[in-house]
Amino acid sequence: MKKNKWFVLLSMTVLLLIVSACQSENSSSAGGDSSNYPNKDVNGIIQWGEGGATDNISRTLAPLAEEELGGSIVMQNRAGASGAIGAQYVYDQPSDGYSLLFGAENPNLYQTLGISERDYLNDFVPITIIGQSYAGIVVKADSEYETLEDLVDASKNNPGELVMGTSGEGGLPHVAASMLKSELGTEFNMVPYDGDGPLATALLGEEIDTTVLAVSAAQEYVESGDFRMLAIINNEPLESFPDTPLITDIYPEFDKYLPWGPFQGVFAHKDTPEDVVEKLVTSFEAAQENEEFQNTLSNLGVNPLNLNGEEAIEYLEQNRSTSTWMLYDAGETDTSPEEFGIPRVE
Repeated sequence: MKKNKWFVLLSMTVLLLIVSACQSENSSSAGGDSSNYPNKDVNGIIQWGEGGATDNISRTLAPLAEEELGGSIVMQNRAGASGAIGAQYVYDQPSDGYSLLFGAENPNLYQTLGISERDYLNDFVPITIIGQSYAGIVVKADSEYETLEDLVDASKNNPGELVMGTSGEGGLPHVAASMLKSELGTEFNMVPYDGDGPLATALLGEEIDTTVLAVSAAQEYVESGDFRMLAIINNEPLESFPDTPLITDIYPEFDKYLPWGPFQGVFAHKDTPEDVVEKLVTSFEAAQENEEFQNTLSNLGVNPLNLNGEEAIEYLEQNRSTSTWMLYDAGETDTSPEEFGIPRVE
């Protein structure tokens, strides 16, 4: 009888040790200990389609971050719903640092546009704000619209007939079109696509008359002679496009919106352990100091930022305030940013 009791006690002890070991292993694999992170592949989710500015910049940076991180980052595109599908996917994954969102400015507008409940400042932690791009209004090289004035006049004289390709509500073309509508009274027929890459393809195929692309995404098409950039939405010239007119050169009233433009960044779930966030921040910060990467950004007309921590949060707040109030003032949303506690930028 005593032998049976000892056997039961011994069995229970062994079982408890096994359970404890499994729990320890699971805890480790969750990424809570930065000394063991990463011990498996990290998934890099790009919220836009292939070939766009966010895709190109993300795929250039990821291998450099891998070297610093000591692990693999497997990149994949999850486009749709103005990037909301990719953002929601990352949010729904375990908050262990093994799913990162490579995103652009769009989640800053989701709530006011009613696209998604997700929001950078409430649902994610910025690992890095890589850089700020600038927007260019483009047409095909053989388009009848040779200047921005030509395009604006045609849109005003034929409301709703000119087709502008967009990346959905809250995307770069949508916000830029709202600026044009508010200040100049333009009216385009807006047709959505899944990011800069598909937009460029649509313009090449003459499915659309015009679109607004990040300068970094449009550059190769302009240099190859396929596209003509009518204006850059900025009030200071870019070294990569010194001969392209600024929108403020043509319509000075746009100066009040500027500087403004798309940005690219890397984000983790808000509940990711602090030590994992710290390791990610350190790795991506070092990766961006790579001289070749800096040259890539410069050649693409991207202003390198490499922001993290409070600086990244302040940047996101400023961008969100500017963009949401711009859309509201243009009548593109019925919901005031005030309802979400977003102050107007003075």
